[in-house]
Amino acid sequence: MANRLAHETSPYLLQHADNPVDWWPWSAEAFEEARRRDVPVLLSVGYSSCHWCHVMAHESFEDDATAALVNENFVAVKVDREERPDVDAVYMEAVQAATGQGGWPMTVFLTPDAAPFYFGTYFPPEPRHGMPSFPEVLEGVKGAWADRRDEVGEVAERIVKDLAGRSLAYGGDGVPGEEELAQALLGLTREYDATRGGFGGAPKFPPSMTLEFLLRHHGRTGSEGALQMAADTCEAMARGGIYDQLGGGFARYAVDRAWVVPHFEKMLYDNALLCRVYAHLWKATGSDLARRVALETADFLVRELRTPEGGFASALDADSDDGTGRHVEGAYYAWTPDQLTEVLGAEDAALAAAHYGVTEDGTFEHGSSVLQLPQEAGPADADRIASIAARLLAAREERERPGRDDKVVAAWNGLAIAALAETGALFDRPDLVERATEAADLLVRVHMDESARLTRTSKDGRAGTNDGVLEDYADVAEGFLALAAVTGEGAWLDFAGFLLDLVLDRFTAEGGAFYDTAHDAEALIRRPQDPTDNAAPSGWTAAAGALLSYAAHTGSDAHRAAAEGGLGVVKALGPRAPRFIGWGLAVSEALLDGPREIAVVGASGDAVFQELRRTALLATAPGAVLASGAPDSEEFPLLKDRPLVAGGPAAYVCRHFTCDAPVTDPEALRRKL
Repeated sequence: MANRLAHETSPYLLQHADNPVDWWPWSAEAFEEARRRDVPVLLSVGYSSCHWCHVMAHESFEDDATAALVNENFVAVKVDREERPDVDAVYMEAVQAATGQGGWPMTVFLTPDAAPFYFGTYFPPEPRHGMPSFPEVLEGVKGAWADRRDEVGEVAERIVKDLAGRSLAYGGDGVPGEEELAQALLGLTREYDATRGGFGGAPKFPPSMTLEFLLRHHGRTGSEGALQMAADTCEAMARGGIYDQLGGGFARYAVDRAWVVPHFEKMLYDNALLCRVYAHLWKATGSDLARRVALETADFLVRELRTPEGGFASALDADSDDGTGRHVEGAYYAWTPDQLTEVLGAEDAALAAAHYGVTEDGTFEHGSSVLQLPQEAGPADADRIASIAARLLAAREERERPGRDDKVVAAWNGLAIAALAETGALFDRPDLVERATEAADLLVRVHMDESARLTRTSKDGRAGTNDGVLEDYADVAEGFLALAAVTGEGAWLDFAGFLLDLVLDRFTAEGGAFYDTAHDAEALIRRPQDPTDNAAPSGWTAAAGALLSYAAHTGSDAHRAAAEGGLGVVKALGPRAPRFIGWGLAVSEALLDGPREIAVVGASGDAVFQELRRTALLATAPGAVLASGAPDSEEFPLLKDRPLVAGGPAAYVCRHFTCDAPVTDPEALRRKL
């Protein structure tokens, strides 16, 4: 029987449309039904590339006996966390507060008033490792609801009250300064893994936003230590199994400390953020490795995640068919020595095994290895290695591909637009800038209504039903601002302005804080609000960054003041937990540096104009904004009253409300930036 999920746009919900569980999407009707039947709500939250979500679905939600138990005693509600980050955030906070840990799949039992009273993540089909089975949990909750209703009500009431009392008293005490950023750097140095790069132990996540902070700190202060940590971490990741050595792009995280074995799903946000980090590392160092990885990751985004409508899909699964009909993690990416020989012949297979670290025992499961790059190829075998890589990639294309989650998430597309626009501009790849522009066009056309309100997701060119949250407005604005700088088209600055006006109007709280949902969004048991940067920048810090750049472009005091108010949280958290506020620290670097406002005027065909423009794009000054075009052009506010100098192109640089004399020599401009 098909349940109510058949008409949803989320690939994750559609995966559950044929379950025997009578699923509802998150809706007022589902809770009304629970009230009518006087039963609790079973809330199950996951996402399409989540391995354990698939496991629990297969073991429990596809099982007729378990489904009958659910249908008889509960109203079952399925949520895609990528579509409804607000619902996910509110209940995950409750799960973590109650159990000390969280994760997906998330399993929460609620009263018909949406108050949570019993929590868990994955439950197995029979008891194991001290965990009760899922049927036991269902029976237990059913019993408590029938026999101890008062107790359930008290627990739910207490949890909701606790959550309501957790509002953040951050901000208001000024912006982070030199001292806080130095303390944050010191804190990172203490947690730095000097032998393998990265921070902390296993599992190890790519620290993209922290790396952005380190690069900006070096750009502003010249700190060699900051640059070294960033460069060594980037190199360790790029040589590790977490990076796809054949197809480009990064996996979600490594299960070990040395980046060898990844958790194989590939997310749009990770790859967008890391593409940009490697492009910025190249700006700072000129490293060939950084250039190669930035371009390969950009090409991966376009080749494997681009949708027919021009947007970017949210993820590739970790699992795929290993050729025997079994779905296995990493099957698409891992190799045995025999598989290498089959594709390459004995001689090239031996070279490939040495080059990519493929061993007889294997570095992964069942004697297979994840390809790594233990050392660079010497000049002699570069062509041979290139031929080997091309043949392996072609052979891999014949394998069954991992599933793709085709929904377009506004925020993550904003991050991809920024990455592709900058990478295309830096490495003279106009095709990448075009792909960024097409994705931006899709967001304006499909995700944005006439009052500039955003819808969070779309699929197949059709907008979903969920409102954008703060990170959508902030990251899309960030993407548009990057596109404006690279293309010289002021319309993108205007679009960013529409979005950021809505941030000021609908997402701000007292004392400089931000909420993750709009003032008029659906009311949940608490209004979510989280300043910490996790897998991607929080809406809070992303908003501060976009507001700061927009203020630099336009001179708007309101946007600047909102950015500064939002950075109060970095003053509080930066010195204490720098790994969890990396983007906030990066934005704070831009604030301390000005950020610099660069206006380049001239005729677009003029070689000196192009050279000045390119010099400005190469600036390592943190968060510098660039406007370029004809003198007094209407495209950008920064071009107003900026004449040519002696009839020729010129660059104007201002920071902290003061401007230097215009320069006409690219070398002189480079020294200023």
